[in-house]
Amino acid sequence: MPTIDSELGLIKQPAPAAPEIVVTGLTKSFNSRPVLRGLNVTINRAEIVAIVGHSGCGKTVFLDHMTGLMQPDHGSIRVADHSRPDRAMIELVGLDHDHLDQIRLHWAIVFQHNALFTGTVYENCALWLREHTTLLERKIKQRVREALSAVRLDPDEVMTKPREALSGGMAKRVAIARAIAPDPGVIFYDEPTTGLDPVVSGHIHELIFNTHNRPRAVGAVGAVGDATARTTVMITHDRELLRRISPRVIMLDGGIIVFDGPYERFLYADVPAARLYLEHMPVLHDRPPD
Repeated sequence: MPTIDSELGLIKQPAPAAPEIVVTGLTKSFNSRPVLRGLNVTINRAEIVAIVGHSGCGKTVFLDHMTGLMQPDHGSIRVADHSRPDRAMIELVGLDHDHLDQIRLHWAIVFQHNALFTGTVYENCALWLREHTTLLERKIKQRVREALSAVRLDPDEVMTKPREALSGGMAKRVAIARAIAPDPGVIFYDEPTTGLDPVVSGHIHELIFNTHNRPRAVGAVGAVGDATARTTVMITHDRELLRRISPRVIMLDGGIIVFDGPYERFLYADVPAARLYLEHMPVLHDRPPD
């Protein structure tokens, strides 16, 4: 069972048992410049994993490979197929578009710049459900209202708002609501709090934490009839987010993994790149979005 940290008020998950993503020997170069140099990582189901490192170290390239947006030069990326009861691992590299889309039905991505399209909040949150489920419109509206309420937005106030009327913090909440409306098994976040003020960032911390621990509905897309644990993978420079959630930290430097372990150990790791990074972390987080 999850335990509650009385100081931080955040739930810490028990040790996971089954793999969600297995990366082996992952390499990638651009114009003969190596970016990823043989990464080996296993991310387990129900983990919260933060990928950190200085700008340009390959974090987003790594995330894009795990989500199938990029193909590696060499290596393997196996992911759990949530459409199968046994969650069998399937090779992502070289997978055809139809099978890749089937795998992605069970994922959600919250992009750094939110990637909301022109239209209302409701249209943004309802589109995926219209395209990939047989839910009636009234059920879709109910699901969207629940997702907006989960991110502490009043559905009656925001559902008809156009994208252009949203503040930065509100747009981020809508992006998270859109991500959780399908009840995915895995959520990827690309720098979810960069450029937001401390108060709004604190709210996003809670949303990420609450979303991770939010039970999946029985019969949810990808749940195969039972309430399975959710997995969270995020890129972040936000030290306060790491402190509050205490995830597993994977640090990249020079295209390799220089640290992989709990945040509590990362704080005191005898790794020069980690020490330097922790010193610069507040500056990196406060910079404007790329």
